[in-house]
Amino acid sequence: MNRERSSLKPIEGANRSLRRRLNLKGELILATVPTVLVLTVLALVEVLSRQRLLFASLASSAFLIYLDPQHGTNTVRTLIISQSMAATVGFLTYLLLGSGYISGGTAMVIVIFLMIVLDVVHPPAVATSLSFALRAGNESNLVLFGLAVGITASLVVLERLALWILAKYNQH
Repeated sequence: MNRERSSLKPIEGANRSLRRRLNLKGELILATVPTVLVLTVLALVEVLSRQRLLFASLASSAFLIYLDPQHGTNTVRTLIISQSMAATVGFLTYLLLGSGYISGGTAMVIVIFLMIVLDVVHPPAVATSLSFALRAGNESNLVLFGLAVGITASLVVLERLALWILAKYNQH
């Protein structure tokens, strides 16, 4: 097991403990990308499904990425593995135990354990496991959620690009 816990510290090259605050304009520009992404995912969900609450944790993921896009908990790997795993575990506990507190609690405990063991700690995934364990109704929600996770993972790349552009802009 990796002792460095890469998902709990800034990624290599970040060389800092906290993200430097930008000026108001920079912060608003950085927050615009996750806001637009969350609204896009919500529109997609509205068109394809009525299970809106299944996607609430992705909004938290989007704003964690905004808060610190260079933190290990917000890498594409961590986001995709933890959210996909949480949705799958939640759905399986729903199938095995039905919808309820036992199913939700079981899914949550399993996901927390697996995130720690696999070093893919992404806190919004806990909510994902609960959402699927408590509200999952069919397999198509799992596929739709996977698509939404992929869209959210692209946010990591977009936020890092935005930081790079802002850094270049501030140099001039």
